[in-house]
Amino acid sequence: MRSPFRSVHRDDLRDALALVAAIAVVGASFGALAAAGGVPPLMIVAMSVLVFAGGAQFLVVAVVTSGGSVVAAVVAGILLNVRLLPFGLAVGDTVGGGWRARLVGAQLVTDETVAFSRARPSGARARSAFWVCGILLYSAWNLGTVAGMLAGAAVPDPAAFGVDAAFPAGLLALLLPGLRRRDARRVAPTAAGLALLAAPVLPAGLPVLAGLLGLFAAGPPPEPADPPTSDVPPSDPPPASPGTDR
Repeated sequence: MRSPFRSVHRDDLRDALALVAAIAVVGASFGALAAAGGVPPLMIVAMSVLVFAGGAQFLVVAVVTSGGSVVAAVVAGILLNVRLLPFGLAVGDTVGGGWRARLVGAQLVTDETVAFSRARPSGARARSAFWVCGILLYSAWNLGTVAGMLAGAAVPDPAAFGVDAAFPAGLLALLLPGLRRRDARRVAPTAAGLALLAAPVLPAGLPVLAGLLGLFAAGPPPEPADPPTSDVPPSDPPPASPGTDR
């Protein structure tokens, strides 16, 4: 496959580099918090290389460090990433036609890469935008994870820095932008309430899964709005000019 960096539009490269800075910072925060929470370095790096999903990675580590089981953490991360299935369908043609391109491109499917490529005209420009954005973000995320991991491992006493509250704060920061939607504002407090009610009776890690029942608070999708109608009666057609009838 031809290198996408040779055909990428200059504006697309500039915008992708702007995203790189933000992703690197988030990746570094994940690495630092995971290391300070006692997650083994090999697991931290493996998660960023193989999973490459910020929300799922923060959630998995938060469940494990709070005493939850690995099974509960993995199930929670998988359920959070189910949203990527329709994303993959949306960019299937953009990624490329060969199975190798689709296999590699599937690893690069994230909220950012899908939105980035879909915002470009379809065709060659969207394809190069997806690959350039995906490669740059993947590299920045993993480099940021390693840098943050090395910094977090140097923290002598993680409890003194409130690491136990850092992961919930990080997940809350990821959640806040989605609360602009009305259905999300119904789901969020319902899910939080269910998780809090389940915390005293379920093992650590499982209340997060119980909170998924809050999705039912979203309700049915809104009905499409009817097209506006005008109260003005239609005007009569103008009379035909003499000699125009056939």
